[in-house]
Amino acid sequence: MSDEAKPRWSLIGPGIVVAATGVGAGDLVATLIAGSRFGYALLWAAVIGTILKIALAEAVGRWTLASERTIFDGWSSLGRGVRVGRRGGALNWAGLYFGIYVVIWGFVYGAAGMTAAALPLAALFPILDLKAWAMLSGVAGLLFVWFGHYGLFEKVMTACVGVMFVTVMSLAVLVTPDLPALATGLMPTLPPGAAFYTLGLIGGVGGTITMAAYGYWLNAKGWKGPRWMGTMRLDNRVAYIVTGVFVVALLIVGAELLFAANIALSGGDRGLLDLGAVLEERFGRSIAILFLVGFWATTFSSLLGVWQGVSLMFADFLAHTRGRSDDETARGDRSLAFRTYALWLTFPPMLLLFMDRPFGLIVAYGVLGSLFMPFLAGTLVWLLNSSRVPAEWRSGWLSNGLLAAATLLFAALAGRELINLI
Repeated sequence: MSDEAKPRWSLIGPGIVVAATGVGAGDLVATLIAGSRFGYALLWAAVIGTILKIALAEAVGRWTLASERTIFDGWSSLGRGVRVGRRGGALNWAGLYFGIYVVIWGFVYGAAGMTAAALPLAALFPILDLKAWAMLSGVAGLLFVWFGHYGLFEKVMTACVGVMFVTVMSLAVLVTPDLPALATGLMPTLPPGAAFYTLGLIGGVGGTITMAAYGYWLNAKGWKGPRWMGTMRLDNRVAYIVTGVFVVALLIVGAELLFAANIALSGGDRGLLDLGAVLEERFGRSIAILFLVGFWATTFSSLLGVWQGVSLMFADFLAHTRGRSDDETARGDRSLAFRTYALWLTFPPMLLLFMDRPFGLIVAYGVLGSLFMPFLAGTLVWLLNSSRVPAEWRSGWLSNGLLAAATLLFAALAGRELINLI
């Protein structure tokens, strides 16, 4: 049976991949801290965040299917480019920004992603230290994307999402949610001191640079052309609704387990280890182990998604700089550029595991990283209201409104990040 003849529900996959990649340990901790500080008061922000991410991912997918071009093709059309190389390749302002960003981001994220995946492993199996587990996690991700294929990748990511979902939902049931209080959290309120947490909660529901990789995963799935638009939209909505439920369950855990007992978590990925200790003290070692397994599924799926998705984006970027005569994107995850970037994510960042991260590099990473999501949302508004897309697939008032809101939200988050850096 061909893919087009199968029931739509059986085809769901790329959306799960992009959502799982975007939900990392940092998002988990941010949601738990929001619940621990404000109870259910910011539940509405998580719902809005889910809606905005559905709109963003739908826009990426709609551009890819309607134009039958990659997101980098779209960025390359936004202004004149400067010729680079001898084969006719060119880069404009958007391509130059992405090229600088993806190299610096990959170097720093490589270390952060490997460390996040190693934290639960070091807690579960203390026979090796954190650095050793981090390096093993990075090499495991490299080998998987090097020798695997998209079909296997999607199955593994879906399995990780299943583990994440079952773990967090089980914890939410275990701590016994206060359903009337949960319902009141759907009414928008802003407790004193909650403004930045609200913005972070809306902006952090499963989205990073890997949202732009959604179109590449659609192509890898074999979805090409407008005839797949309905399937893509179903895929995207199911994936982010699952993510939204996941975030709500985390907020319940934070509100019931931490807020009521006035327990504070550490910032960053290590805050999840604090939660593991709290769970062990209250419910026993078996529940703590269950949580650590879910923690690992969350972090390792993010690592795999970056190793696979961002490497595909880098291959497309490099193809543009080479004038596409070598057409790296046609070979996808078997291209030299894909494998080069996967190596870049794995081995150079291991140096950062043994030293304090250089201040200048962290500043550059923070600045470029904070600007990426408003860049993505803003350029999607530009592309999807232009003649680059057939008229029937251009954005309407709802899509434009949600994308504009996302642009403003991420610009505000970028401003906050830049102020913190300064």
